[in-house]
Order: sequence, then C-alpha cells, then structure tokens
Amino acid sequence: MPKFSYVALDARGAETRGEIDADSQTMALSKIREKGLFPTSVNEATAAAKPGKSPSRSKSNSGSGLKKEIKLPVLFTRVKTKELMVFTRQLATLVDAGLPLVRSLQVLEKQEKNPGLKKALGEMADSIQSGSTFAEALAQHPKIYNKLYVNMAKAGEVGGVLDQVLLRLAEFMEKAQKIKNKVVGAMVYPMVVLFMALGILTFLMIVIIPKFKEIFSELLEGQALPGLTQVVMSASELMTSRLPFLIVGIIAIVFLLKLAAKTKQGSLLLDRVKLVMPVFGNLIRKTVVGRFTRTLGTLMASGVPVLQALNIVRDTAGNEVVAKAVSQIHDAVKEGENMAPPIEASGVFPPMVVSMVQVGEETGELPEMLMKIADSYDDEVDNAVAGLTSVIEPLLIVFLALIVGTIVIALFLPLISIIGNLS
Repeated sequence: MPKFSYVALDARGAETRGEIDADSQTMALSKIREKGLFPTSVNEATAAAKPGKSPSRSKSNSGSGLKKEIKLPVLFTRVKTKELMVFTRQLATLVDAGLPLVRSLQVLEKQEKNPGLKKALGEMADSIQSGSTFAEALAQHPKIYNKLYVNMAKAGEVGGVLDQVLLRLAEFMEKAQKIKNKVVGAMVYPMVVLFMALGILTFLMIVIIPKFKEIFSELLEGQALPGLTQVVMSASELMTSRLPFLIVGIIAIVFLLKLAAKTKQGSLLLDRVKLVMPVFGNLIRKTVVGRFTRTLGTLMASGVPVLQALNIVRDTAGNEVVAKAVSQIHDAVKEGENMAPPIEASGVFPPMVVSMVQVGEETGELPEMLMKIADSYDDEVDNAVAGLTSVIEPLLIVFLALIVGTIVIALFLPLISIIGNLS
C-alpha cells in the first residue's frame, strides 16, 4: 500500500507532519481529516524510492503529488493586501448572492490579473471539487492566506455564515491597511527632511570644510584655531579619511539588528525598545493594542473559540512583547480564569482596555466590546499621527538649523580673528 507524507493543521492552527498508508491520495485526505486534522499538503512518499521508476511515468495520484511539490515556488506569489481585500469582498458578494463557492472562485479567477492569486484561485476551485473544504483549500496557500484568514473561513463554514465572515475579513483588512497607510504617510515628510539634512551635513563636512582648513592654515600663519572650529575640523577630517569605514560600520549595525530581530530574545528586546521610544513609542503601543483588540474581536465575532483565537492573535501580533502577553493570557484562560486579570497583569495594555474587557466579559458581549476598543484606538492613532507630524516637523527644522548653524559659526570664528589681525 502506498505511503503518503502530509502537512496539516490541528484544531488550534498548529502545523503537524506525518505519514499515512492509503490506496490513493483521496483516501489519504479522508484518513487525515478523520484524525481531526486539516491537510495543507499530501504527497506520495514512496514514489521517489521505487527503483527504475521515473517520476514522469508514475501514476496519476503520485504525479499530482509531484506536481504540487514543483508548484510551490511560484514566480509571482506576492499578493498585495489591497488585491486580497478586493478579492475577499467580491467573493463575499458572490456567495451572499447565492452563487456556489466553486463557481464564485472560477468567476473571480477569470477576471484576476495577479498571476499568483489567479493560480491560487484555480487550485482552490479544484481542491474544493475534489472534496476539500474552503478552509483547507485556503491553507494550501500560506503565502497568500495567513492563519487568521484560514481560521475565520473555517468558522464561517462551520456556522453557515461564510459570506458574513468574508465581509468581516474585508473590513478588518481595510481598517488595518488604512492605519498602516496613515502611519507610513506621516513618516514620509520627516524621513525626507532627515535625509536632506544628512546629505547637506555630509557635503559640508567632506567638500566645504577641508577647503576652509587650507585657507585658515595660510592666513592664520600657525595661530591656534578656536575650540569650536577645531572640533568641526576634526570631525570633517574623520569623515573624510574614514568614510568607507563609517559606511561599512553603518551597514554592519543594520545587519546585526536584522540578525538580532530573527532571534526570539533579540526580537523581544527590540520590540520592547520600540514601545518605550521617546517620540514613536506611544504611537507604536496604540497601534499594536488596536491590532490586538480588532483581531481578537473579529475572530470571536466570527465564531472562532477563544483559545484558538488567542493562538492566532499571538502569531499575528507583529510584536514579541504583545505576543508574550497573549501567551500568558491564553494560559490563564485555559486554566479557567477570566481574560481581564491576565491582561492587567501583563503590563502591556492600558487600564482602559482592562476595564472594557472586564465589562465585556460580565455582560457577555466581549467581541463587541473588543471592536469598540479597536475603533477607539484607531481614532487615537489618527490623533497621535497628526500630533507626531506637527511635532516632528519643527524638531527636524531646528535640528537642521543647529547643525548648519554650528558649522557656519565654526567657520566664521577664524575669519573674525583674521579680520582683526588685518585691522
């Protein structure tokens, strides 16, 4: 009997791997589902080990498994959030209109322009026709659909409200993208000003100041330069002679930070620093709290069990400090506690969030209360972005003025001495 290797998700969304004996790939899928698992990839394990048998001559089942392996690295797999958001809303409209799911996917496949998403839609329609559920078809494309998307679709299928869940998903992605665009847009102007300031500073230090140094050495005839001028001249000499080393040092620091961000402890430390930064820390904290409450509220409102929802929120938090806090909340809820006490004990969430979660648990309307918290924090993020923009702009202008002013004063001090000697 052929042996099939598989990758599947359990009820909590955790990935598991294994092997199973079955007469065909379809039978293997059925056996895996009987275990309470949701397969994302099933391939014949014994096909490659059979001597004298070319993969191109294998049976249709093993051939389809080999085809899946080859199709994994697709050239155009990147799907933008906006494209996925449009697809989700269109699919919700078609399903709500009474069109069968497979037919809806086929209709959207014909009009889709993104090659990666178009390919995925065709494969999803084929999987559903072969007996897979919509959630299982989504899980076969983890680069496009994350765990949040897959689990919400699964809850919608089980509850018979897939169209409503898809609409919630589209609204969730729209609001998340809106917040992201506002934050990114607010940072564009300060980054341009900072880049210009660094460019002007580098030009002055490398090109202009060395020429003044030669002029001063000729006119002052060995007299000592003022202290501020000496400091500026030394900095210019350092940048001129050590510029390659400075560039390599900056690149090395960026590389080390990225390397540290890939480790658990390094990522935790960097995310903790982000939350306590002087200017941006408050904005980042409000953003991650809003993301946490909206994601958890959307999942629970869609029918996802609270423990499974917390696992998904932890994996999609985008901040290791929040993810660690969510893990502690999960463990406490698993032991039978309410959600409010561990949220307060984590020290990550403001008192207002704790109070509203507590009220939501007492009234039995926790999902609705979480969505209200998210809406409130979205408004606070808007205000914080506007306030941050109004504060950063004058700060950068003052910073640029101080740098350029210091250099100009440092160059004029020797000129005053020269003019005095000439008098």
